[in-house]
Amino acid sequence: MHILILGGTKFLGRALTEAALAKGHEVTLFHRGLHDANAFPEVRHILGDRDTDMGKLQAGSWDAVIDTSGYQPESVAASTDVLKRSAKHYTFISTISAYADLKQVLFDETAPVRRLEDAEDPGQRYGALKAQCEEVVKEAFPTGALIIRPGLIVGPYDASDRFTYWPARLQRGGQVLVPLPKERKLQFIDVRDLAAWILILVEAGVTGTLHASGSDYTMEEVVEACRRGDIETDLTWVTEEFLVASEVAGWMDLPLWLPSDSLLGMLQLNNAKAFQSGLKTRSLVETVRDTLAWDQTRDAAIVRQAGLSPAREAKLLEDWKKLNQTE
Repeated sequence: MHILILGGTKFLGRALTEAALAKGHEVTLFHRGLHDANAFPEVRHILGDRDTDMGKLQAGSWDAVIDTSGYQPESVAASTDVLKRSAKHYTFISTISAYADLKQVLFDETAPVRRLEDAEDPGQRYGALKAQCEEVVKEAFPTGALIIRPGLIVGPYDASDRFTYWPARLQRGGQVLVPLPKERKLQFIDVRDLAAWILILVEAGVTGTLHASGSDYTMEEVVEACRRGDIETDLTWVTEEFLVASEVAGWMDLPLWLPSDSLLGMLQLNNAKAFQSGLKTRSLVETVRDTLAWDQTRDAAIVRQAGLSPAREAKLLEDWKKLNQTE
């Protein structure tokens, strides 16, 4: 197949490109050249901004398009208006944030999506705009649209640190603050497993809407998978009440943790359709190992996008110790 990827050098796009090449597909990348522009020299690169340069794709012809970088309906409309004449199948990478109610758990793909007029904060607006993008794709490709709604995507090249924090933190050792409850269920998906599965769907011409999330793990299983036998660590499990009182923000301040009255659906999806349609996931240990190996190639001075700083974690641990000494 000849596959056009909108994006392709950063995170999911990178994994998709690697997966497509491994299966012998011909790949064209359309991107701005801002992220590792020298990656994949063996494929055709078309440099341009999707808001202004879609005309560069008018003369092309592809069996399938995978859109990893659409966030605004107008931008997606610009791409679909051109590509509906040169491709039969269009995969749009949406988001779990498209749903109206993320406080419920284990909902399926039929749950209502968020409307832009009901969006109250930037996160909700992001999800509502993605939902509108989905409609643009389905209108342009009425018989060839595949909508993927991922939960948390993790693995090598994930610079968001929303999972990377934990392998990196356990690697440092020492006293580690970890959120209770230990048995809290979590879901996320290795970017390489997501890419391989999307390629299966694209090859088969699958259409419709599918969640993209991996196997169930507990918080304890994740932390234990990140521990190294040769590095001394002391896990200090702290309560939700303490974290909330200490103004620790879920998701970003402390990755993989959310207060029980918040958006737990982000990490607990009904992903039965994904597994039924061919999704296979690698072991948690492998994801942790490879994420850490990639993380260690990054500049040590880089500012982390998520997670507690060493100073704040130390202060929280001291406050927790004092609290328990007085009770």
